[in-house]
Formats: sequence, C-alpha cells, structure tokens
Amino acid sequence: MIKIKRNNIYTLVTLALLLVFLYWLNANRLQNGMLVSVLQKGVILALVAVSMNLLNGFTGLFSLGQAGFMSIGAYTTAILLIPVQNLDGVYYMNGVHPAIRALKELVASSPELVRIVFPFIALLLGGLLAAFAAAIVGVAVLRLKSDYLAIATLGLSEIVRAIFSSPQFDQITNGSYGLNKIPNFPPMLWGAIPSLITPFIVVTFCIIFIMLLIKSSYGRAFKAIREDEIAAEAMGINLFKHKSMSFIISSFFSAVAGGLLAMYMRSIEAKTFSITLTYDILLIVVIGGIGSVTGSVLSAFLVTAAKEWWLRFFDQPLTIGTFEVPLFRTGFRMVIFSILLMIVVLIYRRGLMGTNEFNWDRIINRFKKRKGGQA
Repeated sequence: MIKIKRNNIYTLVTLALLLVFLYWLNANRLQNGMLVSVLQKGVILALVAVSMNLLNGFTGLFSLGQAGFMSIGAYTTAILLIPVQNLDGVYYMNGVHPAIRALKELVASSPELVRIVFPFIALLLGGLLAAFAAAIVGVAVLRLKSDYLAIATLGLSEIVRAIFSSPQFDQITNGSYGLNKIPNFPPMLWGAIPSLITPFIVVTFCIIFIMLLIKSSYGRAFKAIREDEIAAEAMGINLFKHKSMSFIISSFFSAVAGGLLAMYMRSIEAKTFSITLTYDILLIVVIGGIGSVTGSVLSAFLVTAAKEWWLRFFDQPLTIGTFEVPLFRTGFRMVIFSILLMIVVLIYRRGLMGTNEFNWDRIINRFKKRKGGQA
C-alpha cells in the first residue's frame, strides 16, 4: 500500500512537471519551433502505435491497416472543420457538396459552446466512422490469420486511400487535390489550456483508456487469444467477439490520431496515408516492444526526433577546410537512421521495453543497486 501511494505521488509529480514544461514551451514556441513540431507529431504517432500494439501485441492479430483508418479520421475531421468561408478556396475545381456547405453554415451559426467543442466532436465522429467501417470489414478479414490478415488489411488500407482520391468524390474529399486550410489544434477550457497542449491532453486520455482496457477482463481475454486461440476458446472466450472488439477499438483510436494529424499538418492528401506510413508505425511498435504501451510511446518520440530533427545535419553538405566530406547529401540521413535501427534491433531484440511497462519500483531498485555498488 505504501509503495502504491509512493508510486502514485511520483507519477503525479512527473505529470505536473511535464505540464509545466509544456506551458513553458507554449510561451517560448517561436524559439523552439522544431521541438514543438517533433513533440506534437511524436505524441500523435504514439497514439497510433499504442492502438496498433493493442491489436498486434496484445491480441496477436497482425494487421497493417492503420493508415487506412487514420485516413478516415483525417478526412472526416478535415471536412468537418474547414471554415465555411474557405470552402470555395479549397474545393476550387468541382465545388463542394451542398450538404457539406449546409452543415458548415449550421455550425457557423450555432452557439459559441457548440463551436468550441465541435473540433472534438469531429474527432469523435471520425473515430466512430472508422470503427463502423472496421466492424463491417472485420466480419470477413478477422476469419483470416497471420500473414493473410496482414495482406487483407493492407489491401483495405489502399482501397480506402484510392476511394478518397477518386474523382467521383471530388465534391467531398476534393479527390487528388487534397484538403487544406484545416484549422490547427483548438484551445481547451476557454483558453486555459493553449492549443499547443491540446493534442497531449487528448492522446493522454486515449492511452489511459487503452491501458485500462488491457488491464480489464477484456484485456486478459485478448492476451489469452494471443497466446493460444484453441486454449482460449476452450476456456469459453468468444474468439470472434474479442477479435472484433480489439480491431474496432484499435481502428477508432487510429482514426482519432488521423484527425489530430490533419490538424497538425493543416493540409492532407491521399498519398499522406500510403503504405509507408503503416510501415513507420509498425517500426515504432517493434522498436518500442511488441506488447508494451510505454515502449510504443517512448519509441514514437525517439523515432520522430531522430528522423525529423537529430539526424538532419547529415542531409547538408559538410566541408572541413577545403575538404568536402563525401556522402553528406540529401537522403543520407535515412541511411544513418537505418543503420541505427539495425544496431538497436541487434542489441534490444525484443524492443527497448520488451513486454515490460514503465515501473517506478524497477527504477528505484536499479538506483539503489548502483548506489550500493559504488559504496
């Protein structure tokens, strides 16, 4: 009991310090633009990675359809949030569907409270639409296993992307031209929480929900299916029901992350959600540890920071005196990044966290052992 109280105090203090840091970062965002960008993109990818880990790591279903569900959430959120006065500038080729314009005008004339919460309603609607699609598709694809399920979900992701970019949906998704002029993250609590912090708050609540689900009886059923489907079914676990639940919940949070990504990027197009994005998310999950929530979160920030920030100087020509260092050219950053990934995988063969989660007791015990060894 004492340890639990102590660990809760440590957690609350850490969260308070992180919140203070985010408020400081918000006050100094002009001087720390790259840090803000990396942290916001990292936290969005962390949510996608955790939702993918729920399906792949905790339920044992090898799915590669996250990018498709992200695109559903992103397009839904973008379509709902583009201001009515910007519609003609966005849908300049074929015009916008009358129903979308009518909805925009209705929202614009609604009370202030509705307009304040509408961005979060848009995220929720995007998630629900993706969950509905997952429920329908899951009837067929969840009867497959292993590589066949991966191929089926990957094909589904590409089908969704092709639909969004097709000319038949020009008045809704703007086809291959994509959507732009998407509003940034909204502030919360009437400005008490600035827009910079909004994605961190949303993602934190989403990941807490997923962690509570994993610790519940449903989470134990997911793990039982992962370990042995035949034994799980013999114990009375409904395989299709629990697989569908994991697939739908994972798709919902992937779509919420897609909506946040649309707000972060301010403009989206179908090729944003290509197979490459799915592979990037899978990379984050594997590096963090398949079956570890905190591993996915940690890996998301590390991978994003390495690709977008820390290794950038490898893309710039380097001259020492009169000698120009070879290979320092555009694209060399990804070569170094790939080599670093190989080293990490060779050293941490089960990922950075394996199947473990962050634990204060483990950190305190290691600190005590080091302190005792030095003494």
